[in-house]
Amino acid sequence: MTSPYFPAPAVVFDLDATLVDSEPTYYEAARRLLAEHGAPGFTWAEHLAFIGIGVHETLAALRARYGIEAPVAELVAAQDVLYLELARTSTEVFPQMRQFVELLHRRDVAMAVASGSSRAAIEAVLEGTGLDVYLTTHVSAEEVAHGKPEPDVFLEAARRLGAPPAGCVVLEDSAPGAAAAHAAGMRCIAIPYVAATAGDPAFAAAGLLFPGGQGEFTAQAAYDWLFPRAGARPAPARRDPSS
Repeated sequence: MTSPYFPAPAVVFDLDATLVDSEPTYYEAARRLLAEHGAPGFTWAEHLAFIGIGVHETLAALRARYGIEAPVAELVAAQDVLYLELARTSTEVFPQMRQFVELLHRRDVAMAVASGSSRAAIEAVLEGTGLDVYLTTHVSAEEVAHGKPEPDVFLEAARRLGAPPAGCVVLEDSAPGAAAAHAAGMRCIAIPYVAATAGDPAFAAAGLLFPGGQGEFTAQAAYDWLFPRAGARPAPARRDPSS
């Protein structure tokens, strides 16, 4: 019997703010770290500007902004300690994302995580949320030469999955991440964590965009876009109505 579906792609997930709602935890870890180095008052609004940027690049920028003398590597290690203390017990998976992962797993789709977080942070979050059962392949920014918006983490994820970049679909919440997916030659499903960024030019190349972010994303809509029924017209990409 002929399958009613088209061949499955490989799917690569960003972790923070895409699969899991970890940004409040990262913010709290960064706030504590900066306060320890004489820079109190780091705000949530300031943190939002760094969503989608790797930990190393973020702390390098904050070190320069606040005139912190400690080396970037030391700051990264210290924030990891603070983050891991919080992340193991306080990180939650977005419900529709968990459902999407389970749908893909039942279809035997190859999956990976490619994140700007450290390897230790990725493993702690996946284990703490139970996603490690499904997502056994992961790449951290510290394992490649350049973080997002460069394509390195996505290309390495594809290599580890044994999939051609053109056969991969990335799920991303940030403009730098969407730009990295495009640079890697991969299709992208974009779910902006900050809804106000949905009109960012980096999202223009996304094959499927949920302008309302996680509040609008559904596992079934993403699945149907990935696997349209044979003979059915593919779902059109959703665009930000204000752009």
